[in-house]
This record gives sequence, structure tokens and C-alpha cells, in this order.
Amino acid sequence: MAGDTLNINNKAIAQNTYDAIVIGSGISGGWAAKELCEKGLKTLVLERGRNVVHNKDYPTALMNPWDFKHRGEMPKEFVDKNPLITQAAGFGEDTAHFFIKDNDHPYVQEKPFEWIRGYQVGGKSLIWGRACPRWSKYEFTAPARYGYGIEWPISYDEIAPWYSHVETFSGICGNKDGLEAMPDGEYLPPFGFNCVEKDLQQKIKSKYKDRFMIQGRWAQLTEAKDVHLKQGRAKCQSRDMCMRGCPFGGYFSSVSSTLPWAQATGNLTVRPFSVVHSIIYDDKKQKASGVRIIDTNTKQETEYFAKIIFVNASALNSNLILLHSTSTRFPNGLGNDNGLLGKYICFQNYRGSVGGTIDGYEDKYFYGRKPAELMMANYRNLHKNDMDFVGGYMAFMGAFRNRGAAGEMPEQIGAAYKDAMSEAGGWGMYMYMQGETIPKETNQVSLSTDKKDQWGIPLLVTKVGYDDNDEKLLKDFLTQSSEMLDNVGVKNITQHDNHWSPGRDIHEMGGCRMGKDPKTSLLNNHNQLHNCKNVFVTDGACMTSTANQSPSILYMALTARATNFAVDELKKNNL
Repeated sequence: MAGDTLNINNKAIAQNTYDAIVIGSGISGGWAAKELCEKGLKTLVLERGRNVVHNKDYPTALMNPWDFKHRGEMPKEFVDKNPLITQAAGFGEDTAHFFIKDNDHPYVQEKPFEWIRGYQVGGKSLIWGRACPRWSKYEFTAPARYGYGIEWPISYDEIAPWYSHVETFSGICGNKDGLEAMPDGEYLPPFGFNCVEKDLQQKIKSKYKDRFMIQGRWAQLTEAKDVHLKQGRAKCQSRDMCMRGCPFGGYFSSVSSTLPWAQATGNLTVRPFSVVHSIIYDDKKQKASGVRIIDTNTKQETEYFAKIIFVNASALNSNLILLHSTSTRFPNGLGNDNGLLGKYICFQNYRGSVGGTIDGYEDKYFYGRKPAELMMANYRNLHKNDMDFVGGYMAFMGAFRNRGAAGEMPEQIGAAYKDAMSEAGGWGMYMYMQGETIPKETNQVSLSTDKKDQWGIPLLVTKVGYDDNDEKLLKDFLTQSSEMLDNVGVKNITQHDNHWSPGRDIHEMGGCRMGKDPKTSLLNNHNQLHNCKNVFVTDGACMTSTANQSPSILYMALTARATNFAVDELKKNNL
């Protein structure tokens, strides 16, 4: 049984004992390791995938388009065998090494759900989108105010200093715009507007008092400060090849930033190829005593022990681990007295996009390949719920210039095609949504009762879908965005609903949510399991609701805050 400790000798226990264990090495796991190691704790990071070392393991970082056998595309045979992962944003021949193949870790879909994963040291921090807007005070209060979720146990004011803490170290670019729906942070200079974007920003501002098109907030070093140089990172070169792994460390990842920083303390041990089987619970001490892992290559089972455990395996895998961590005390999963573990899974709605053409500006072009887009802050349901749906949406957007007639030619070869490429075409504008979804008990994950993976662990079963609120929010985005672009001079506007399944947005959240009441939540206001005080969950699984902003920077802030609390509690002998 998962809660029973194996009979191993005391010497082995001593060799495998640390102050802290972190499960997962992605964005939040890397931050947990950095903070714990800096505070003097001997910390073990467990990663189910292979090791990745900054620069050394970026095989395509400096390759040219013609260096790839398939010019960046994947062959049909590969696509046919991997219909899920090949749909992921940023996936291609140049980035495939940072994604797992579909059959590497299968799961059961009761409803269509596209679970995108990256199993390696650094996790998905190597392939994330890097958008880092802050939540506002409204997102922390809206679910309770409007009755579509439980109350968050923390406020914006409580997390704001921790936002600043992680922004300063990670390096986030952006402008201080003074928006209540997207608060300012500790920002490096933003990427600039091109000529069309600059004009459209002013036109939108003059026509709409509640809509703000701003430079995006991104985890890119537009300027390398001393703290970034000490990490061995340098200024972003605007190559827009981030997901290959950046040899300059121009964007934030665990591999280029937090893990090397933790390693420099002398307190970090990283163990790759370690599939976590379960967290071990000591019934006598009434707390977790360690983690049981299975070596991915040898299938050998090993136990590691620690005073505190941070669960950062990425939202759905964290749910899987907790559900599989059973004992006499917790027969349905660690801390799961209320039966809500794995429930209230949510995601973000990316289905809608609009675009069109823009006349003029034929004497102007743009410089570089900036790895960033513009943002429009949410303008729905802020001060009151004034729509026929709850929640809000932000948008990513930008203007671009086409390569003339080349993109429209049926034959993309020959002299005529080359000539067409030498002439710039017209300008275009696009917007796509990132919408909030409602946490629902019916959206859930569980463990299969009859199917197991190659390490003998039950497969995860996903049962997650859209609802009527999602459809109303989508319709409003499409309508409002089309009207807005039309009002500022964009022509030939088209709307698009991609109809893709939940999960492809890679922003899955919930299942082990924070809350004030142990009857309706699993974690308290410090991301601590209500019923197992030395276990903390600070990745997407902890989220009480999704809001509309990208969540990764909040995971970082919550992790830094929780580690600070955990270490203080450890010093007080409360854990």
C-alpha cells in the first residue's frame, strides 16, 4: 500500500534524507528550489524527465531554417502518431525535443482534452509563452462576489510584494500603464510599438474609455540588470526562437535562472528520470515523511525523506500524485477528506480570434522579430457583473506587414515568387482572446481503475468541457473585437472560432484549490494542505479560479510566498 514504508536500513534512510523535497522542476518547482536553497535548506528536486543543462542541451538554438530536414515541419508519419502534441503552440521540428510524444504518457479522455506536457529538467518553462501580466484585485474577489466560485483566501495586496520579488529576479518587460484591470509591476523597458500599433493604440484610446491596448508584459530581458548578469543571462536578441532554448538566457526559464541559482548555494540536488509514485504519509507522526519514486529507466523504486514537501509537478500531474498518495489515514488521496481532490479543474478559453487589413503605411516597415505581442486588459465585469456571463477576457494582439504577393501565389517556387518576396505587402491586424472559465465540480480528473502506465501507476482520466458561460463570453469577444477594429479603421474583418478542445491552451488549473474553509478547499492561504501541514502545492493545481490573465507569474509569486512561510514554520517546529 502506498502509505506503508519499505523496510530499508537506517544508513540508506540517512543518505536519502533532505530538508525539503520539490516535485517538479518547471516554473514553480524551480522557484521553490531557489527560495528553499537560498534559505539554507538541503533540497532535492525530483524530475520525471531527462536532465537539461542551459546551453549545452539546446540542440537547435543556432540552426538555420535550411538546416532542418523538413524545414521546421514534422513528417506526416509523426503527426499521425502524435495528433495531440503536434497541435500545441510552438511545436515543430525545431522544438520537438522539449515535448513528450503522445504515447510516452497516455491518459484517458472521457471528454476531449488535450494535455500538453514537457518532461525534462525545466519542464514547460522551456516552452512557455512568457506572458506575465498581474492579476488585479478584482480577479481575487470576483468568484465570491458574483457567486460562481469560492472565496480566495488571499488578496491582491497580500500577493503584490511577492509579484515584485519574482518580477525583479526573473526579468519582466512592460510599461507602467496605470490600469486597474492589469496592475503595474517591476518592469524592464517594454518592446516598442510598430507604426500601425502606435496609431491604433491612440485611436482605441480616443474612442473607448475602458479599453486599453498596451505593450505586453513578458519574461524577456529587454535590458539585463545586475541580478540577471549574475545569473549568467544576457539581453534578449529578438530572434523569436525562444522555445528552442535561448543560448543568451534572454527569457526566463528554470534552466537558465532559478535552478543554476539554487545550485550555486551548494544546497541543491536534482534527480532526473524520477517518476513520483506517491507521497508517503506517516500515520503516527500525522504528516508526510517523504516521496516514493520509480526510476524511469531501471524501474527501481526508491524512497526519499524530508521535513517539507512542495508539489509542483504541473497541475494535472500534481493531482495525479496526490490522488495516488493513499494511506490508512487518507484512503482517497493525500489531504482529501472532503472528496474534492481532482475536482474543479479549469482552464482558459482561447477559442476566439479576429483579424483584418489596414490601408496605408506603405512607406513604413518594422524592425526585428520581437518575441512579444501587445495586450488589451479585460474590460468586462470588473466593478459589477453587467453582462449575461461571468468572468472576463483579455486579448493578445498586434499589427504586421505581409511579404507582398508571395504569400498569395499558388506556386511558391521560381523567379516570379522570388520577385514577389522582395516587395512588402499590406498591413494586417489580429486579436485573440484569453478568457476566464468557471470552476465546476463536474470538470474533474481521476485515476483509472483498470489502466496503468509503464511504471504501474494508474492513468489519469480527464473529464473537462466547455459550458454555456464559455460560449457567451466567446460571442461577446468576437462581437466587441470586430466592432472595435472596425471603428479604428481596420477592414475586411473576419471572426474565427477554432473550436479546439480544452487543454490546448496549456493553462490547466485547479483540483487542489486554495480556500478559507477545509470543507470546500484542499489548501489554506499559504498553499499548505489543510490536513497535512508539511505538504505545499504551489503550481496550477492550487488555483481557486482562473481569471483572464496568464497565470505563470502568479504561480511564481505564490511559490515564493509559500516557501517563506514554510521555512518560518519549520524554524518554529510547527511542521
